[in-house]
Parts: sequence; C-alpha cells; structure tokens
Amino acid sequence: MKIPNCVGIIMDGNRRWAKNKGMLALKGHHAGGEKLKEVVRWVRDADIKHVIFYAFSTENWNRSEEEVSYLLNLIAEFLQKEFENFHKEGGVLHCVGDISRFSLVLQKILKDVEEKTKDNSGPHIYLALNYGGRQEILSAVKKIVAENPKQEDITEEYLAKYLQTGDMPDPDIIIRTSGEMRLSGFLPWQGVYSELFFTPAMWPDFSKEEFLKILEEYGERDRRHGK
Repeated sequence: MKIPNCVGIIMDGNRRWAKNKGMLALKGHHAGGEKLKEVVRWVRDADIKHVIFYAFSTENWNRSEEEVSYLLNLIAEFLQKEFENFHKEGGVLHCVGDISRFSLVLQKILKDVEEKTKDNSGPHIYLALNYGGRQEILSAVKKIVAENPKQEDITEEYLAKYLQTGDMPDPDIIIRTSGEMRLSGFLPWQGVYSELFFTPAMWPDFSKEEFLKILEEYGERDRRHGK
C-alpha cells in the first residue's frame, strides 16, 4: 500500500463530543489529547514520517478565557507528561506558528522539547500552535519585503523558506474530523495538492479502523498535481 510521507490532521469536534455526552467542553479537550497520543502511535506503526496536528489556531483566542487557559495548560501538561515516552520512541517535535503570545513557561517547555528531540530519528510530529494560514503567509511576505530582494528572485521556493512550517514536506493527506468540510486556515500554501478526507467522527471518537481506511483510499487515488 502506498503510504503518505506527510499527513495533516485538523482535530475537530472535542466540544461537541463533550456536549453530546453531557460533559463540560473542557472534558472534550482532555479526551482529544488522549486521542492525539493514540494517533501518534498509529502514525509510527504505519511508517508515516511526518504528521502535523492543528492544535491551537489564531482564532482560538476568541474563545472564553477559561477555555483558552485550559487548552494551553493542557498542551503544557501533555508535553511534560508524555515527553519521556515520546523521546524514547524516537519522536521529533516541531512547533509551527507564533508561540510568542504564549506564557514564558509554555514557550520554554516547547523550546526544550524541540531541542531535546531534534536528533531523534522520527517520526516528525508538528504541533500547529497559534497558527493561521493567512497570518503565516502575511508574516512571510513582510520578511521578504524587509529583505528587499530582486523581483525576479521571488519564486515559490523563495517564499516557502519564510513559512512557519520550515522544512516540513507538503502534506499528502489532510484529514478533518467532526463532519465539517473546510480547512479553516490550515496549511493553505502547503496543502494546495493535498488529498482531502472529511470524516463525521468527532476527534475523540476517531478510530484506527477509519484511519487505516483513509490510508487505503489514499493509496488508490491518482494524484496528478494539476497535470
């Protein structure tokens, strides 16, 4: 079976999952964190080299102060608790997005985990944190303008060097859970030729069976990249 090199995942539906079960939204985010750990194992078992999770968007700041605080604390707790297992299994962590708005404590945790895992052999796990596709492109353009390059030197490859994803390969697949059929600012530049999969399952209910089914369908698709 043809295996994608890079998979992007929009983890959607935590709050609706909790609401459907009569729980607080915060419980849904906790369940979503547990699911992320599972999916990292599935990725490793499938020999996928790169996966990026849309963990916290620039629009998430518009949620209640309580929910935002819980989400950011959950990210910090997740990284601190899971670091040893993650490191032992060879994972390489990358942060994608503008983390400067986070607390200094969370910034340090993120930077420490990146530094301590940088020499591991993979898989490469990217967390999109305070990430928004339009903001990413705008930031890249501002950096290019500041450099004042020759117009003929500005190519797709030149611009891509300034994107927050760095050396991450473009995703072959983008999966969104919860039944919503849009990308919500996730990787608009990098995902231009990605194969899109939308599943009705809320993120905490996303199953390994469905994940493998998506990989199987991907292997059957004829990717022409605009040709």
